[in-house]
Amino acid sequence: MAKTKIRAVFFDFMGTCLDWHSGAIKVLPQSIAESERSKLALEWRHDYFDANTARLAANGSPENIDITLRRTLDALLEKHPEHKDLFDDRIKHQCIVAWHSMPAWPEVPQAVEQLKAAGYEVFVFANGTTRLQLDLCKSSGLRFNMLFSSELLGVYKPAPKSYSKTLELVNVKPEESVMVAAHTSDVRGGKEAGMKTVYIHRWTDDIKEDMEVIKTENDFFLEDMTSLAEVIGQL
Repeated sequence: MAKTKIRAVFFDFMGTCLDWHSGAIKVLPQSIAESERSKLALEWRHDYFDANTARLAANGSPENIDITLRRTLDALLEKHPEHKDLFDDRIKHQCIVAWHSMPAWPEVPQAVEQLKAAGYEVFVFANGTTRLQLDLCKSSGLRFNMLFSSELLGVYKPAPKSYSKTLELVNVKPEESVMVAAHTSDVRGGKEAGMKTVYIHRWTDDIKEDMEVIKTENDFFLEDMTSLAEVIGQL
């Protein structure tokens, strides 16, 4: 049987393509030690994922990411009262706005351009708002064929409907597509939808997951995107 030709590559955005951690620790109060800012940023990010998971489990519609981030930041500071007085409304607002301006991981721009040059269509497929994704494309310099947000789709990833609706909109079959992500939930959802999957290991994400298990679940497990075009060419 002839191998199905891959036509489209779908990227998770924050974490997978973008180094959110460096941006987050820059905007947190600098009077907090860098090591502690790093811990706070990682915890905030984890709490944000938990909030989305709870909303999806309750069949809730996607919430504006800025609202979710503010709510989870307020809750985070309640858990860390030693830092609470450092965050007035202005600082909190700056912390939220910072998520709209994150840099790409160093190797990502070339990886995306290599895929486009090889004839693949490349898409962002991520939770958040369309405004967030437009802003992040500006800050990172990354260019895609289309941006699919949970706001636009009306459902959070990794709900099965998010995958089926996205694939339907671009008229691509699951077996003709690849899900690229640094989150197990994203690639597992993609695999269940019939997509090929490439897991990108980022130290900032999936910090509680067993990487040895993840290595066995995907078509490829990569430490970065340097060889992404090459491995997708093998699918």
